[in-house]
Formats: sequence, structure tokens, C-alpha cells
Amino acid sequence: MNVQDTPSRAPTQIELPMPAAPLKEPFKEPAADGFPIGGFTWRHAAADASRAVVIINAATSVRCRHYSRFADYLFANGFDVITYDYRGIGESRPASLKGLQASWSDWGALDFEAMLKRAQREFPGQPIDVVGHSFGGCGAGLADSGHVIRRLVTVGAQFAYWRDYAPAHRWRMLAKWHVLMPLITLLWGYFPGKRLGWLEDTPAGVVRDWSLSTARYEKRSSGRVIHARTGQLPFAAVTAQTLAISLSDDPYGTIPAIERLLGYFTSSTNTHLRIAPEDIGEQEVGHFAFFRSPYQATLWPIALSWLQHGELAPDHPGRRVPRS
Repeated sequence: MNVQDTPSRAPTQIELPMPAAPLKEPFKEPAADGFPIGGFTWRHAAADASRAVVIINAATSVRCRHYSRFADYLFANGFDVITYDYRGIGESRPASLKGLQASWSDWGALDFEAMLKRAQREFPGQPIDVVGHSFGGCGAGLADSGHVIRRLVTVGAQFAYWRDYAPAHRWRMLAKWHVLMPLITLLWGYFPGKRLGWLEDTPAGVVRDWSLSTARYEKRSSGRVIHARTGQLPFAAVTAQTLAISLSDDPYGTIPAIERLLGYFTSSTNTHLRIAPEDIGEQEVGHFAFFRSPYQATLWPIALSWLQHGELAPDHPGRRVPRS
């Protein structure tokens, strides 16, 4: 299944400095329905129309602070960066999650859309790139303004169809996320994830979307999916050069799961890069570790090269997965 890669440029990479003071600026941005979305901006002092701004879309119920070191790295390598939390999470959490109307599609169509609008306003004329982790890659295809995305990097991106989970973990994950999680949510009015050590507390609508068993995203979402103007799924409006990174030991991001989501990005040029931990001298990486600092020298340059040049460096680890 190996495919020969064509020669390409290596990423221009700067070692991550230890900043003397925090680089990030907090903000609140109202979504179209008025809900305040909280996040942080890494901004260079001088405006530059050739400098891209990168929006980082988090995984489900993972706070945007998890991506701060990666944002530092992108900033040190010449990008402006925006991180944010979806409604109900972290910087965007209200006093109570009970009764909060929030779905996966709200996170994409309202919250991510607000970040695209903010990027266009705060960084006028600059290219807009996106990095999406897990659901964050799916969310990148749900905004009405998705056509403005120049380049997209996803990591373990899928929408949790249980039959796509790795066979060795499938039944345990089915029981945890598709049976126990919705039952606990029914009792509490939201999912008390922090109390259980299962990610962040999560709105009930998001739990509903995650736990449904249908293989088609548009049939499982409790929020708006169809594009308001075109009457079609919004994914098709995204024309970005897209790199989907998956790890072979990620029980969520299997090849069928990654390819299922990529199938929605019908207007993009898509590349799927599959990496085994041994490719980078590790025993395990899994679903969450990509954005942790120990992988600055091995995994982060892959995303950097794509964001800088729209192509993989010639010495990248892993293999390209042939598109069917």
C-alpha cells in the first residue's frame, strides 16, 4: 500500500523558545446567536498580508489550553494563531451546563464560524489556515465560511462512528461512550466528565451527537447541518489543501474513520498520512498526545510543513494512504 512521495520542501522550522511573558491575548467573540466564545490570540506586532493566521479547532471536550504549546510553536515559526473553546467548554462555559443548547453542529456552524469571521476582521487580507483535532477536523467543514480556508491539517479527525473504532477496543469504547455516557448525561442534565476523569464536562446535545450510532454525520446531528444558502452539506464548500494525519495506535482514528470524514470534503485536495509510533521512535502516541511538547521535534514539523508549503517534507515519517 506504500505510495512513492514526490520530492518536496522541508519545513522551515524554528526551535520553540521559552517566552519571558505569555504571548497569548484572551478574547470574547459573540457567535451569530450572541453566545460569547472565549479564546486566545497569538499576534505578531507588525501586520503582514503574507503571514497566515491559524485557527486551532479542539477535540470534543478538550480545552483550548491543551494546544497552547503547539500555538507557541506555530507563532515562533511565523504564524498568527487563534485558539478557542466551543460553547460549554473551558473559556466558553456558562455558569451551568444544564439546559444549554449546544450540539456538534453548533460548535462548527456557530462557534467555528465566529472564529473564521474574527480571523477575517482581526487579520484582514491574511490567509486563513486551520488545524483540527478529532471532532475539530469535522467542525472545520461545518461553517458557512469554510471556503476561506487555505490549508487544513487534521489529526485523528472523525465523528465517532462506533463501527470504525479499532477492533481491539471497540466494545469497551462502545460501552463507555455510547451507553454509559448518555445514561449519565440523562441523570445529570449534562455529562460530568471532569468529575469522572473523562475529559471536560460536556453539554447534553453534544453527548447525543457523539453517542448516536448512524454512519452518516447529517443523520446524527441535533444542530443545523445543511448550508443556509446552498441547501447542501457545508463540507463541499471547503477547497483547502487538506492533510489528514492519523496514528496507527489511535483507537478512534482508524483508516475507515479518517476516510469516512474525508469523504465529506469533496472539493478539497486530500492527503491521508498514516504514522506508526515506531516511525518516530516511540512505543505509543494514541489519540491525544500529538499536541504535547515531547512531539515538537518529530510530529509538529509535519503539520508545519503543510501549513507553510501545502506539501509534505521529503523525509516525513509514515506512509500515504491511497485514496479509494
